[in-house]
Amino acid sequence: MKPINKIHTTNYFDTFIEVADDCKVSAGRIPEVKNDKKTVASMQFELLSKNPYKYTSDDVLFQVFAEKNEVTESDYKSAREHFFSKGQPCFRASPLTKQFGWGVHCDKNGKVALCGMETDKYKSFVADPTIKKVKAMRTSKK
Repeated sequence: MKPINKIHTTNYFDTFIEVADDCKVSAGRIPEVKNDKKTVASMQFELLSKNPYKYTSDDVLFQVFAEKNEVTESDYKSAREHFFSKGQPCFRASPLTKQFGWGVHCDKNGKVALCGMETDKYKSFVADPTIKKVKAMRTSKK
């Protein structure tokens, strides 16, 4: 394996990721498990709903990757370096923000928490001029 020159990140700071414009739900929905297997959305939701502001985006995305690919904890360090040696899709591309109606708030330390689009908290994040806002990516092309 060749040496890793650059480590990429998906972390945002003091930013709110709004739900995609073409999201088909009007409130945050809990992603379902399909065929007795956790989906990316259900794994991300489980981590974030139980641990608001505990993890960064990088932490969550790598943990989901590691779980899906059965990476052993002893291999986490090298696997994480390899995972972030190339760019990864951020939470703007997550099914949570695109399909399931969840905004993602990233605090000043890059720690993330979910926020249902139907909530007053979601509306206050959108209205707050001190927080940068970005939209989740659309599911379909315009």
